Amino acid sequence: MITYGDYQEVIIKNPINQYEIIYYLVDSHKDIPKNLEGKKIIRTPLNKIVVTSTTHIAMLELLGVEKSLIGFPQTYFVSSEKTRQRIDSGLIKELGNVQQLNTEILLIIKPDLIMTFEISGSNKTMQELDKKGFNILVNTDWLEETPLGRVEWIKLYGALFDKQEKADSLFKSIEKNYLDAVKIAQKATKKPSILSGIVFNDVWNLPAGKSLEAQLLKDANTHYLWSDTEGTGSLSLSIEAVLNKAKDADIWVASGIYTSRTDLTNSNGLYQYFNPIKKKQVYSYAHLRGKTGGYIYFETAPIRPDLVLKDLIKIAHPELMRHYDFTFYKRLEK
Repeated sequence: MITYGDYQEVIIKNPINQYEIIYYLVDSHKDIPKNLEGKKIIRTPLNKIVVTSTTHIAMLELLGVEKSLIGFPQTYFVSSEKTRQRIDSGLIKELGNVQQLNTEILLIIKPDLIMTFEISGSNKTMQELDKKGFNILVNTDWLEETPLGRVEWIKLYGALFDKQEKADSLFKSIEKNYLDAVKIAQKATKKPSILSGIVFNDVWNLPAGKSLEAQLLKDANTHYLWSDTEGTGSLSLSIEAVLNKAKDADIWVASGIYTSRTDLTNSNGLYQYFNPIKKKQVYSYAHLRGKTGGYIYFETAPIRPDLVLKDLIKIAHPELMRHYDFTFYKRLEK
């Protein structure tokens, strides 16, 4: 983000498709500079916004501008009590599926900006909305490869709502908490081996070695068993391959939707052969759900990696975090 006197230039890059989109933020009380004619202009500060991911909602709430949200697709995914109250009060309109936003409602509520996470350019609804003159901003924060890199997107929200100082302060605070936690983790003398993920449709999905999740496990001073693999996304393996490599793992994290070891092993008999099941060292965030069933972890954790990291340190090195209570994770009982 670059400031040029009366406006700001925002460059959104897509590392997958290797393209970039440039937006220009111009104060709504000022004229649009002539050199920006024909460019993608966003007038700030925003008063009304539509977002398409619950992580966007978490950013709005962190910055204190959640009342600007007037529409969201599939609102039942929203877990935040604060935003759910606004949904229940009719202040946030249901917009249908993210791939087919309700154009009629959008034309009525007239948001200043629609924030989407689409990257393929194949969303016909977005193309139509663009033709109708709606401002559409593509948010690629989910493609960030580091936990703090994703949090830094709060600065974009700060620019959109004229709250740059608050956004900078929030980022610096989370960054400091995260880096302080890394220092605590470095005091550990042992690195427990970590298994992550779960089987879905006969495929075990787990973080690749260069992924954001793998970085968190590294910063927690653990030995993630697939840390030497390439890629920033996920790996798709057979349960037999995972069992062969991780049977004797010390700890299992992110074990899917299950809230007890019994339910977990009942879902697949091979799980019972993993050491963390036997040693009662399986941890999950599945117990934290919103009123309509959404998982709080997926909504909030991306903007609070400092708290996720502390949870992981508490799991791996409990002696270093004796007085810390879990924020997201919980050990599976029974």
